[in-house]
Amino acid sequence: MDNALKLDTVRLSEDRKSLVILDQTLLPRNIKYLSLVKREEIWEAIYKLRVRGAPAIGCAAAYGLYILASGYAGDDVDGFVEYVKGEKDYLNSSRPTAVNLSWALNRLWTCLVANKDKLSVKELKDLLGKDADSIYQEDVAISRSIGSYGFELLHHGDGILTHCNAGTLATAKYGTALAPIYIALEHGWNDLKVYCDETRPLLQGARLSAFEMQSAGVYTTLLCDNMASITMKRGKINIVFVGADRVAANGDFANKIGTSGVAILAKHYGIPFYCCAPTTTIDMATATGDDIPIEERKPEEVTEMWYKERMAPDGVHVDNPAFDVTDHTLVTGIITEKGIAYPPFDKAFKRMGIK
Repeated sequence: MDNALKLDTVRLSEDRKSLVILDQTLLPRNIKYLSLVKREEIWEAIYKLRVRGAPAIGCAAAYGLYILASGYAGDDVDGFVEYVKGEKDYLNSSRPTAVNLSWALNRLWTCLVANKDKLSVKELKDLLGKDADSIYQEDVAISRSIGSYGFELLHHGDGILTHCNAGTLATAKYGTALAPIYIALEHGWNDLKVYCDETRPLLQGARLSAFEMQSAGVYTTLLCDNMASITMKRGKINIVFVGADRVAANGDFANKIGTSGVAILAKHYGIPFYCCAPTTTIDMATATGDDIPIEERKPEEVTEMWYKERMAPDGVHVDNPAFDVTDHTLVTGIITEKGIAYPPFDKAFKRMGIK
């Protein structure tokens, strides 16, 4: 089995003419890379979760916008700027909750607008490519730093519960919630135990986190989502690490559906519960979790996606929110690349220089 840390989640092709992603919908059985050049296939890859995880989506969006911008034919700067804006807005419509998507696209857009009166179209294209490269390289460094801070919270033999997938597959490299385990392995720690919630309905925990941890040589146990409580009660869990798609200014955060339930359980059993998120995922313009848009996905993901035959009655109503919001009062701390923020989170974020 390939070590997931050796896989490239998202990158540019060697000729810099296509976006290359690992198709995560096929994991863990099939490792297949897709080479994307068209706007519709880049949009579809983000929407269909072929590339997923807030930081990885940001990297894919940045490289995707660069690829689309590179396809502009002509030397008219104003026309180029208008074209890029259209492509930016189109890609941004693919998923509403993960703030890294809009953050990465707006970063490239800001760079473009700031230089449009000074550079040619070719030079502007090159500049967008360099900025996209920087986003990727920064994400690797950020994830490793988050892992280092999280590692300081661990003890030999700890049982770690995680929900969804916030590992290397969700970032450029290392991950957020699983990064502390990768750092622990680098320190020669081989006695940690990771418990992965399966994370219905898309099974990112079963397909991705369990794959990552087992392939890295970590003792890995897969749990149905409704087994977290008894596992905690039995004393097997010492700490919880989860990721985030958007963190509000007060410390509320959106993560894959089911995360808030894990936080409630951890609070009940007195288990430390940490959100692991880069500062790019902290949205100071969003006051509380009530202001975070929650993506609603198709009912087929619940009723038939993983079954040979439809398992639910025809015509039954289905709610399928992709995320829920964990209240800041349930969060022990938020681990960022700049350190660990503790309550009150709004003040901690400001001390970190997050605006």
